[in-house]
Amino acid sequence: MSYRPITDFWFLARAKLKGGQKYYGAYLGGFPERARVLIGASLQDPVLHVCGGMARHYPYSRGFGPFDRTQDLDPDCSPDILFDAGVAIDVNRDGDPWAGILIDPPYSPEDADHYKPGRDKYPSPNKLVQNAIDALDVGRKVGIIHYVVPRCPKNAKFVACVGIACGFNNRIRAFSVFEKIPSE
Repeated sequence: MSYRPITDFWFLARAKLKGGQKYYGAYLGGFPERARVLIGASLQDPVLHVCGGMARHYPYSRGFGPFDRTQDLDPDCSPDILFDAGVAIDVNRDGDPWAGILIDPPYSPEDADHYKPGRDKYPSPNKLVQNAIDALDVGRKVGIIHYVVPRCPKNAKFVACVGIACGFNNRIRAFSVFEKIPSE
């Protein structure tokens, strides 16, 4: 690499959804606001929340924008796009291109057991990142929160990695960011 990726560490708290409801795997408090900065998307820019059907219920006003949409495989989450992100990610044919994509999938097959699609639909983080990069315009970014740092697609560059802890005695997560580059 001829450049240095951004690195950081965030210590975040659990957040309940609007109305106080609990949801296994909901965004951590302060995560989407910080993530939007790293993917270069303001609150007014359209962001796609992949595997994020409940993202619109995030309780803080700076995390989910008015033009954001969700893509999820669980119909109970009422996603805007009900489709398997492991197959493809929506390219926003109905409007402006996505300013960025945030991906928050189950982090393991065991975690996938807590979601309606289940273990059989556990999405590969590498495949999710590649699908997201393919859905973006050159210069746009995708970020994924996961236990692993996915490999960088050939049509992207790795631009950031942030360690995220949620209290003590919990597994650390990584928020990895990739920028789409022109194909060679």
